[in-house]
Amino acid sequence: MANKLDDTAKAEIARLRAQEKAEKQAVKDAKKSGKKDKGPGRMGQIKQVFDMTRKAEPAVPWVMLAMFLGLGLIGFAAGWFLGNPITFAILGLVIGLFLALLYMNRRAERAAFAQIAGRPGAVGAALSTMGRGWIVKEEPVAISPRTQDLVFLAIGRPGVVLVAEGPTSRVRPLVEGAKRDIQRAVKNVPVTVINAGEHEGQVELHRVRKEAKALKKAISRQEITAVDQRLNTLRMSAPPIPKGIDPNRMRPNRKAMRGR
Repeated sequence: MANKLDDTAKAEIARLRAQEKAEKQAVKDAKKSGKKDKGPGRMGQIKQVFDMTRKAEPAVPWVMLAMFLGLGLIGFAAGWFLGNPITFAILGLVIGLFLALLYMNRRAERAAFAQIAGRPGAVGAALSTMGRGWIVKEEPVAISPRTQDLVFLAIGRPGVVLVAEGPTSRVRPLVEGAKRDIQRAVKNVPVTVINAGEHEGQVELHRVRKEAKALKKAISRQEITAVDQRLNTLRMSAPPIPKGIDPNRMRPNRKAMRGR
């Protein structure tokens, strides 16, 4: 259905989020113990990401190797002049390894986004990786059943960000309707629109998160929660109630409530 995220897209982004969480935990563990993590599960996860990235971009392993050895050589050269080449060479290799893994992570993320680009709900899946400090609505706030164009919403320090999925001219009325509803609910909060896609004037899927985070900060962290609570009173994506039905006598959908 149009109002549900593409299952493959959700699975890909869920895997990316699990990878990011594992890497953050590895950094925390290394800081606490000062020892290299040798957990087979985590190493297997890194190998999986490496294999997927290499398949999508064959040049990635060579770039990683160049980073690793290049930083090692630079460290050795610096240490030679300072009288301690071995120590500086090891330090250079460690920094090179860190940069190589960071590079692999970015390329893997881009490859995953490339796989889901163009599928219904891909923008929502990409927004789900926004991280701390952001509230992202899983379901679109505006839908066009005929064209399957979608508008997703995220709330952060820049205010409310609407990300449209579909041709810019065609999705404009959908965006303007959602923006109008939001501005009525939260009048003093900025509402920014990002058009995601591969065409001219649109933001590529893998750059949506960066584009949103680069926006100028306008509200505090406490106000983010307040804005979210205020917007929860809106039902922008819900279809209109058919004529002749009294909304005060409608019974809630219990199955839907259990599924929340």
